Amino acid sequence: MDIAADTRAIESLLAFWSQAGADGCFSDAPVDRLAERAPTTPRPTTRALPTAPAVAARSAAPDLAGTIEQARALAAAAQDLSQLEAAIAGFDGCGLKFEGAKRAVFSRGAADAPVMIIGEGPGAEEDIQGVPFVGRAGKLLDRMLKAAGLSERVFITNTVFWRPPGNRTPAPAEQMVCAPFLERAIALVNPRFLLLAGGASAKAMLKRDEGILSLRGRWFDWSPEDGSARLPALPTLHPAFLLRQPGAKKRAWQDLLTLTERLDRPERPE
Repeated sequence: MDIAADTRAIESLLAFWSQAGADGCFSDAPVDRLAERAPTTPRPTTRALPTAPAVAARSAAPDLAGTIEQARALAAAAQDLSQLEAAIAGFDGCGLKFEGAKRAVFSRGAADAPVMIIGEGPGAEEDIQGVPFVGRAGKLLDRMLKAAGLSERVFITNTVFWRPPGNRTPAPAEQMVCAPFLERAIALVNPRFLLLAGGASAKAMLKRDEGILSLRGRWFDWSPEDGSARLPALPTLHPAFLLRQPGAKKRAWQDLLTLTERLDRPERPE
């Protein structure tokens, strides 16, 4: 046995532990070092308790179900589109009305149109003029509708009737409180088909989670909340998306041709 080598190994090991912060040897009795370092006073919680104003604000949060019922009652009372537009303008249950929007934006197009186009929400130009799809995206939509022979055969509206701040996507809750008015508009116009422009519209109307690139060009059935009707619905790309991605216009054009072909297809005898 090389005692000198063992001594050097022990010294090296002791130096290692010393550099690691060990400053003492083992004792005969175990010592709980964690308990020794435990604070004598309770550590303050990092989660602040809600203040009285926060609790009050929470209790004053709008009742979504009650707001939807109010919208449903107002919509049901409208006997025509002008009454429905007035009911929407007077409705205070959608928070978008108080987030900078200048006015309610309801619809344009033929009141007896066989096709209803449903977009997401008004933009800046729509907020100014009070008419949906009149900005750059709307002008592109009009050109496409004219080329497809649909200009005089559409009624155009949105899932919400006030401009979201910064043109953001409407929130599901905002779409939900506006849905009774939209359903009433569908009942009054009584179209044969729905064209759902954009992901937010398609998801809200069809209650589906897929993206618009997956949904577009496929036929679905739409029904109102009470299930009293069923309409064929075709999701397509929003014209604002086409302005950002011109290469996608071909797919949107295919959707319009699909819609037109089905619209003009001779009805089968029952």
